[in-house]
Amino acid sequence: MERVRNQAAPVATGKCDAGGRLPAGGNCIGAETVLYPGPHPMDPETRLVELHLSLPPVPKPGGIYQPVVVLNLVAYVSGTGPSRTDGTFITGRVGADLTLAEGRAAARQVGLTILAQLRANLGSLNRVKRLVKSLGMVNATAEFSQHPQVINGYSELMAEVFGPDAGVGARSAVGMVSLPGNIAVEIEAIFELHA
Repeated sequence: MERVRNQAAPVATGKCDAGGRLPAGGNCIGAETVLYPGPHPMDPETRLVELHLSLPPVPKPGGIYQPVVVLNLVAYVSGTGPSRTDGTFITGRVGADLTLAEGRAAARQVGLTILAQLRANLGSLNRVKRLVKSLGMVNATAEFSQHPQVINGYSELMAEVFGPDAGVGARSAVGMVSLPGNIAVEIEAIFELHA
């Protein structure tokens, strides 16, 4: 399990107050108390630390394709499944094997897997400028109709990591009669990168 490190260089440390701030300015990050010069760096790598998120290992491609292709300042992420930290995938059909809440959790796990793929290919999530578009596919029964609520698990994670503007892009959420390996959710995404 990979732990994320803060990229910014602190100038001092101190004790945090009840509001999570240092008396002289700066922010507390997890168990660390760090004073930064000027405003606290609100970048995706820092957010992972603040949210206590661990990224799963990057899964090997399940076919003949690239998991991430970068063209100019755009990163195209291939369809990605919910890979756990032990390398297995969350499987099952929402509405039969999985509840709505379990489907949302699977979609969030897909988001973590996408972040792991981006970092592996870009070197740092701080290269991401914004989420542009996502297509969320839910392995669901014919009767299940809450596909957008399932994919919200992914969308909420992107907003938490990249912010309420840069982390919210255009989106489609659809139901599928099956997905490869019976995975619960598959999502593909497009991200704009910093120059």
